[in-house]
Amino acid sequence: MTWRGVFPAVTTKLKQDGALDLPALQHSVDRLIVHGVSGVILLPMLGENASLSMDERAQVLTAAKEAVAGRVPMLSGLAEVSTHAAAEAARTYEKLGAEGLMAFPSIAYKSDKRETVKWYKDLAAASSLPIMIYNNPIAYGVDATPDILEQLADTPEIVCIKEESGDIRRVTDIYNACGDRFAVFCGVDDLILESAALGVTGWVSGMTNAWPEECVRLFDLCRAGRFEEARPLYRLLTPAFHLDTHVKLVQYIKLAEHFVYGAPEWVRAPRLPLEGEERAHVGAVIRDAIAQLRGRAAA
Repeated sequence: MTWRGVFPAVTTKLKQDGALDLPALQHSVDRLIVHGVSGVILLPMLGENASLSMDERAQVLTAAKEAVAGRVPMLSGLAEVSTHAAAEAARTYEKLGAEGLMAFPSIAYKSDKRETVKWYKDLAAASSLPIMIYNNPIAYGVDATPDILEQLADTPEIVCIKEESGDIRRVTDIYNACGDRFAVFCGVDDLILESAALGVTGWVSGMTNAWPEECVRLFDLCRAGRFEEARPLYRLLTPAFHLDTHVKLVQYIKLAEHFVYGAPEWVRAPRLPLEGEERAHVGAVIRDAIAQLRGRAAA
């Protein structure tokens, strides 16, 4: 696998009653690949991983694997409570055709540095899949700091980190501590230009679900150092990118997909669809981006 490019965190498409909508999922995966993404990540947090049963996760990966058809790498999110459950899930996802894991820390326990290192080493030993560490201390309270990465450098299965600490300085700190040992991906949409300027090799993106062609274009411009061309597109999309950092990012991004190409917006309880002023506000942000992108295309 080449750890470069845009890897969208794919939303899990659902029907209004909360059941899986696998045809809609396959359509969305195909749409992403046709528009140039370099890989897809199924069952991320944005894909409501923790709200699905293991049987449902298996259905998602099987359907997605069929849609991908070998065109790009397919990763699976891995979000479990115990080391035993994480190891079992890793082996299951490997059998189902995942080619890599985006692995959360324990989602129910705030591990210290020693425990975090052990968690990822044990997970690496559970399967042969390469691992991207999901680092989101804001949401999960566990920070995979550069010194933790240094302790994981001797574990070959750990190859990448999705950096979502919110501190843009962290990208440089990782490179200073570890050199090029790990691929570093931007993990939050509204820091992609800044992260690319500091040398990230990839982007795990939420809003790429709605605008894959535009997000791939933005990433490619940034990676090529063409920031004068990238900035107008980045500024246009940044209000929508800010929606990726909210606790309701699942609802917000699904609503964006719904407005852009008619994807189902339904979510699994306890999440609820947006309504009232909140829906109006989020809808206005999305519709403004749609209108501005149309204006750019027509210019």
